[in-house]
Amino acid sequence: MNELCADVGYKSINHHGELLCGDHVDVVEQGESSSVIVLADGLGSGVKASILSTLTSKIISTMMAQGMSLEDCVETIAATLPICSIRGLAYSTFTIIHLVNNWQAELIQFDNPPVIFIRNGKSLDYSMTEMNIDGKRIYKSVIYLQENDLFVAMSDGCPHAGMGGIYNFGWKREEIASFMEEKSGMGYTAKALSALLVDECNKLYGGKPGDDATACVIRIRRRVPMSILFGPPASRDDNDRMLSLFFSKAGKHIICGGTTSTIVSNYLGKPLRPSLDFVESDIPPIAELEGVDLATEGVITLSRVLEYARDYLQDDLLYDKWSVGRDGASLICRMLFEEATDINFFAGKANNPAHQDKALNFAIKMNLVEELADCLKKMGKRIKVSYF
Repeated sequence: MNELCADVGYKSINHHGELLCGDHVDVVEQGESSSVIVLADGLGSGVKASILSTLTSKIISTMMAQGMSLEDCVETIAATLPICSIRGLAYSTFTIIHLVNNWQAELIQFDNPPVIFIRNGKSLDYSMTEMNIDGKRIYKSVIYLQENDLFVAMSDGCPHAGMGGIYNFGWKREEIASFMEEKSGMGYTAKALSALLVDECNKLYGGKPGDDATACVIRIRRRVPMSILFGPPASRDDNDRMLSLFFSKAGKHIICGGTTSTIVSNYLGKPLRPSLDFVESDIPPIAELEGVDLATEGVITLSRVLEYARDYLQDDLLYDKWSVGRDGASLICRMLFEEATDINFFAGKANNPAHQDKALNFAIKMNLVEELADCLKKMGKRIKVSYF
């Protein structure tokens, strides 16, 4: 396995006046280093389009992840999707990006705007092979991956933005490519890049989109491991074993919890220097400890991190807060959400004697770890949780 991985992010806006989006994105993992990403655009807008695109993306991503051929996928879609009574059509357009062992990308495109491929900050052309499957012209391309390669897939709501207003004929693909070229080298995550593109489309629509618009961005990056330690082990005899394993992991190390930080300080033989600076009034200060990248308080801080993680996976309304904050929760968010690709959780099962209801406190801690780990998995991180 190479050291490359894929950071995948996407965002949609609905056709003005519609409650449901007619576009849908599905991501299915194939083991540790391969995945299938499908962006489908259902015919029309609203409920019917949403059903069409969801069925299409689910069928394609699931079948391809199971090793089925493209021909079988398209035939299944043609036989499954309902016929539009007005247009007499039963399809949803789609873009498939199949990442194979993180060294090759297979692009399969049907009637969506062609994928934009950016390497070294420049949009590049790539060869396409035309295929005819069940009467549909489908284009296939193969691209061998390099670090920092960027793929931008989109529904036609993106190039239609501004049509009849700011632009007579919409926001041309070449102009979108130039926009993304400028952003590609700024260190943004795939999710942030997709949001920048869709937000710009929304502006061009004057805040009232004339079509569903979706952007899915894939950024090829090098793996960044990180480890986070939360709570002391159930048995003091396991202190050294837990910390030995924790510090044997490559990458940055985060400590959460006052007692845990004290144990680590003793283990490393380094002084723990707590700060008295309350950057956020409701988040305890961080501490300094040589040999550790970040030391914070435990339950309160991680509860805020979980709050930010839930929001990140939904509307991302709190991004402006944690992306620049200097409190412990914001610092952890930037490290886990934006830097890390592989995260090791070391969760101690010891009860805190300072808490009256020890069973409740223990349950809160374990739920925090489990839900945060689940959120990070949904962000595309590789997660391993070890309990002590």
